[in-house]
Amino acid sequence: MKNTTKGPSKGPSKPHTARPKTAKPKAPKAKGSGMVAGQVGSAQRQLKVRVKHAHKRSVSSNRWLERHINDPYVAASKRDGFRSRAAYKLIEIDDKYRVLKRGHRVIDLGAAPGGWAQIAAERVGAAESGSNAGQVVAIDYLQFDPIPGVVIYELDFLDPTAPEKLKSHLRDGRADVVLSDMAAPTTGHTRTDHIRIMGLAEAAIEFACEVLEPGGAFISKVFQGGTEGELLNLLKQHFAVVRHVKPPASRAESAELYVIATGFRVTKR
Repeated sequence: MKNTTKGPSKGPSKPHTARPKTAKPKAPKAKGSGMVAGQVGSAQRQLKVRVKHAHKRSVSSNRWLERHINDPYVAASKRDGFRSRAAYKLIEIDDKYRVLKRGHRVIDLGAAPGGWAQIAAERVGAAESGSNAGQVVAIDYLQFDPIPGVVIYELDFLDPTAPEKLKSHLRDGRADVVLSDMAAPTTGHTRTDHIRIMGLAEAAIEFACEVLEPGGAFISKVFQGGTEGELLNLLKQHFAVVRHVKPPASRAESAELYVIATGFRVTKR
């Protein structure tokens, strides 16, 4: 999912909801991890593609491009109609911990290009009608295409008006699950990048504690780098169970982890 910490102002944000009649991408099966094992495994058996070194591309750019082209999750996401390979991370997490349930109200922070919102919408039934339909509200300062049943805000999450706008589209102004795959634009300085990313995670936690119903859940990207322990301690003050996980779809060489906090305890609104 794309970065979500800065961007030029584009005037008043206008939420938009895709109509359910819009062609939907293939929805993940109930056992999404099984689907991933078969399809991704098949992609891994394909011949590796090597990228020719273009005159204007750096060595690191060529390496990234070659890794991207040969990534089995990238290939699988194209076949399955998902917006990004990150969709499989949420599939793998939710298949194991069962966070997303039919009828749930979900907020997706840093949602572009929409991979997590796609999965959340399918699993909570956001495109359905009736009182048991789920709700998904997504936000990112980057524009991305509509998703059936998802309300999308093109707005920086750190904008002071963002929290109230997100809550205004949920039943009773509360959420059952807050998702965050936010990442700050990198500077190339490891320590600085880590601090900025963890700052986003802390902002997401603060918002989650403001909007979640008792018993609610929070899933967020974090990075290893020395301060994630402080983040866990903060979460343990508000949630009954806190876990660190690295789903199979997360690249082995990446420092990213995902924190899953369940059983939200309301202390003070």
